[in-house]
Amino acid sequence: MFRIFMAVMIFVTFGCSRPIADFVINKSHDQAPVIANLVNVSQNAEKYLWSFGDGTTSEAESPSHRYVHSGRYTISLAAQKGKKVHAVKKDIFIEPPTACLVEISTSLGNITLQLFDNTPLHRDNFLRLVEVNYYENLLFHRVMRGFMVQAGDPDSRNASADQRLGGGGPGYTIPAEFVQGNYHVKGALAAARTPDEVNPQKQSSGSQFYIVHGSEVKQDQLDIFARQKRIVYQKSDVDQYLSAGGAPQLDNEYTVFGKVIAGLDVVDKIASSMVDANNRPHTDVKILNISLIK
Repeated sequence: MFRIFMAVMIFVTFGCSRPIADFVINKSHDQAPVIANLVNVSQNAEKYLWSFGDGTTSEAESPSHRYVHSGRYTISLAAQKGKKVHAVKKDIFIEPPTACLVEISTSLGNITLQLFDNTPLHRDNFLRLVEVNYYENLLFHRVMRGFMVQAGDPDSRNASADQRLGGGGPGYTIPAEFVQGNYHVKGALAAARTPDEVNPQKQSSGSQFYIVHGSEVKQDQLDIFARQKRIVYQKSDVDQYLSAGGAPQLDNEYTVFGKVIAGLDVVDKIASSMVDANNRPHTDVKILNISLIK
């Protein structure tokens, strides 16, 4: 009887001493890009090693991980105590986005953009350039805090520090697509262009774009621009301008064809760069890559 009792005690002691890995997955939503918050509910462990199924890992106790693209990913967690290790795997399923989304990876962080379907010429042109890696290693060559950050000049790739930038492009322009509701609120994506004197039809650059950083907008300013430009701002447009700011003086002058849906903090970082007399950052801010979110 004593031997049986001792055997049970040894088993219980061993069972209590070994780590048991387990976790819960909480998704921000179902469509890519998705942030997965991984809640660690392991027992009796001292160290953890996560593999997120996309080639990245973490040793944090309960990490969050961002999945850019749709698909099925196998997340594994190894819990360790001493030399004992226990591992568990679970799958996460991420649906493709219903909107047209792209991710700009910059030297200061990532920006996620939604391209508007109501500006198909600009949307499709931008996607064609993304597909051939046109924007890889180009600079945000013109940065104006409280106004906008501009990129897309192919001459900015490997540009010298004193090189004047802003005149490059793919050799064609895009007809303007002014759409009611597509306005220059903070985070708006718009196409750069040459001035009215040489471009009365306000055609867009084939590759250069800017993201609105913007400044505070007041109701009386909007009223003035509405009269001058014959724009009828809807209540939702007014609310966005008054709460987030923007650059309404550009409405119906430059084509807005998308908006930032994640990464406005990165736009703020870029806009805060120290710049020279030509508004080029002293420290290059690079577009590392732009990719379509699938």
